[in-house]
Amino acid sequence: MTSSSSPSQDTKRLAHAYPEGLRADALMEEDVAWSHEIDGERDGDQFDRSERAALRRVVGLSTELEDVTEVEYRQLRLERVVLVGVWTTGTAQDAENSLAELAALAETAGALVLDGVIQRRDKPDAATYIGSGKAAELRDIVLETGADTVICDGELSPGQLIQLEDVVKVKVIDRTALILDIFAQHAKSREGKAQVALAQMQYMLPRLRGWGQSLSRQMGGGRGGLATRGPGETKIETDRRRIREKMAKMRREIADMKTGREVKRQERRRNKVPSVAIAGYTNAGKSSLLNRLTGAGVLVENALFATLDPTVRRAETPSGRLYTLADTVGFVRHLPHHLVEAFRSTMEEVGDSDLILHVVDGSHPNPEEQLAAVREVIRDVGATDVPEIVVINKADAADPLVLQRLLRVEKRSIAVSARTGRGIAELLARIDDELPRPAVEVVALVPYTHGKLVARAHAEGEVLSEEHTAEGTLLKVRVHEELAADLAPYTPVSA
Repeated sequence: MTSSSSPSQDTKRLAHAYPEGLRADALMEEDVAWSHEIDGERDGDQFDRSERAALRRVVGLSTELEDVTEVEYRQLRLERVVLVGVWTTGTAQDAENSLAELAALAETAGALVLDGVIQRRDKPDAATYIGSGKAAELRDIVLETGADTVICDGELSPGQLIQLEDVVKVKVIDRTALILDIFAQHAKSREGKAQVALAQMQYMLPRLRGWGQSLSRQMGGGRGGLATRGPGETKIETDRRRIREKMAKMRREIADMKTGREVKRQERRRNKVPSVAIAGYTNAGKSSLLNRLTGAGVLVENALFATLDPTVRRAETPSGRLYTLADTVGFVRHLPHHLVEAFRSTMEEVGDSDLILHVVDGSHPNPEEQLAAVREVIRDVGATDVPEIVVINKADAADPLVLQRLLRVEKRSIAVSARTGRGIAELLARIDDELPRPAVEVVALVPYTHGKLVARAHAEGEVLSEEHTAEGTLLKVRVHEELAADLAPYTPVSA
């Protein structure tokens, strides 16, 4: 072992480095006694006395907005996922398209997709969804890629979730849980948050798990003295009871919110204002079309389920007729029935409308599947009798052959581009033709002292012609029966 230098050697070194008068001070002052040549390599860079005493900022602990956003983004991107699907029907291309959509959903939720696999089976395995052997292979893929989550392209039963997690040793979620997570991230309004929370609780209720002491029973209740009436409910049963109570409370709150929307809807009906609902697949461009038609300023983003909260805006046809345009939540293949039930009150806008603008993404590889998926949900909410116009959006980016095929198959369709404005004028004219028209045609000479009737005719009816005469305003209008009765006293004798 190498011994340290002796005090006499240190004294000689100081004597050589400093004049006679500074030797004692140098021996007393530790900072001066430090030599860069000898101690530098051992101690590294040193701070001055003022620097050592100063406050130093620790990087990464700031609560400034950009730092917080950066941390949240890093946490969001921590999910590294492997996708797995079971191909039971259709072609291989259909199965790959379904898995590609699952990958888009996962990326929207904030995950990083590492790999995706498909298994051909007649039906999903009852135990592990893909079978025990394939589950072991999936475990190898998870280890190889370093994934921490497996997402299955289907709705798994509680038993399948547990057993597949036991094999792959990482978290397993299904398509339903993924969509619910996206909805929870994007819901902004009070009603939207309540609907998502209700759907999440409906999904989680049969999937609650407990382990260890959480499965122990509480002591029996009643008046039997020192808890002698046997075991009470388990912890998991207590959790289920509480969730049911919360779900009942949430349903009451959603019903109260529904009342407010119903009052507005009845007011529109009373004023005979036609309504148009925009429905379609998620990311088909519904919000972009609403902005183009009304200038609503709704959020537009190239992401799945970017907007969840319904937006109703006032619009006017080229002939001057007023109507309302409602943007609804986007649909997707295999939309979880929990969400259909929770958002049923919001989707009533589709069922109560006079016309549906069914928006489909013309640039999608398989737009026919999108049309079928949306029509299935429209059928679930009881809106099959409402007239429909198929609006093929993103025509500027679509394959011309696909556009021709859709226009040929869908007889009531029109190709538009919400981004460039192509076809918007034709769409407005089509809406004007399709909206229900007032049933009664009236000719009335309204005195100038009754200007309110003229205003009502413009607001509630369709003015075919208008002429200002010496006696009053000569109107030829199509109106509903109530307004026709009010105009009847002013019908000219010649008419």
